[in-house]
Amino acid sequence: MTTRPDPMYAGYRFPAEVISFAVYLYFRFPLSLRMVEELLALRRITVSHESVRQWGLKIGRTIASRIRQRRLARGDKWHLDEVVISIAGKKHYLWRAVDQDGFVLDALVQSRRDTKAAKRLLRKLLKKQGRAPRVIVTDKLKSYAAAKRDLKLRCEHRQHKGLNNRAENSHQPTRRRERQMKRFKSPRHVQRFLSIHDPINNLVHLRRDHRSASEYRAARIYAFAAWAEVAGAPLAA
Repeated sequence: MTTRPDPMYAGYRFPAEVISFAVYLYFRFPLSLRMVEELLALRRITVSHESVRQWGLKIGRTIASRIRQRRLARGDKWHLDEVVISIAGKKHYLWRAVDQDGFVLDALVQSRRDTKAAKRLLRKLLKKQGRAPRVIVTDKLKSYAAAKRDLKLRCEHRQHKGLNNRAENSHQPTRRRERQMKRFKSPRHVQRFLSIHDPINNLVHLRRDHRSASEYRAARIYAFAAWAEVAGAPLAA
């Protein structure tokens, strides 16, 4: 009995397995579009980098949406942080929230680093998570405390730079991609890319701490199976 192809691949001349694999490579690892093109060429799959880009936009968006619809349970301890990113020569701020396990809860590009921007991030988080956090961990930026007060949140707020390594480390994949992509082109470009990148990386987020090799491999197999479910095709090109 043959498996019915996923409708999101209708109209493409390449098999779903190839498209799924290309999207996985592009969003999972800090690879350029041309690098993905070359990796596929090593497997005797001739495809242009522009096709990979289009697959990432269309198929990647659908996969990310399906991951979000799974509504996986996330932690109740939110680590919030913001970093400066340069877009077309102008300074912007990438605000990000992760839970205690390192899963990205949300990311938001804003032109400001003030209370209004912090409130916008918290409102978006509260709407998406459907509940208030137990603990918020931030650096010593006063905007977080002001936003928490304005939104009447009663959770514990811990302000200490050393406690917020979880959120600061979560920016590293974005920094690597920023260098690989030779800077982001616009705030919309960053937001669109991260709206696909972060859910996909959450799905295959494999923590190595306190895990034996066999436990890690089992988790990896589970992640590959989860990808096959949301992408409608296994990771085999």
